Amino acid sequence: MDNKPETLIVYVDDALYARQQLAPLMQDAKATRWVLVACPPHMSRRVGKWLSHSARVGWRKKWSADLAEKIAGWLAQPGSTVEHRVAKEPLVEFTAELQANCGVGRVIDARRPKFGVQLQPITPQQPTESTGWQLPAAVSGLGAALIIAAE
Repeated sequence: MDNKPETLIVYVDDALYARQQLAPLMQDAKATRWVLVACPPHMSRRVGKWLSHSARVGWRKKWSADLAEKIAGWLAQPGSTVEHRVAKEPLVEFTAELQANCGVGRVIDARRPKFGVQLQPITPQQPTESTGWQLPAAVSGLGAALIIAAE
């Protein structure tokens, strides 16, 4: 029997949401090699134009380190290791690079879904949900609620 720990590549952008998503995996008491890939939020153009490239890179690293600190202690179990990486776009290519370097392992998307924002896929097989109706449906629902409230 091979005692090599299982490698799990986990994409995260919110500590609380990631912990909720990873809790079922923590119930297995086997050694795991966790590769946490932090996905910092994008800076708006207004903010980005006032910061140098090195300042933006530094902010991404600091944000990612803070996120990893919140999750890594929780994931650390006897026999398990936790590594931290900062995501580079495009994510599909970054995942392939990680799998080549870290060994082929399971890839888990534990990023928090955001209303009106389509998250980049992390593997070529990951389905993308591009309905295009998400925001207009919310706006029409709000309009209907306002009409009902006015009556």
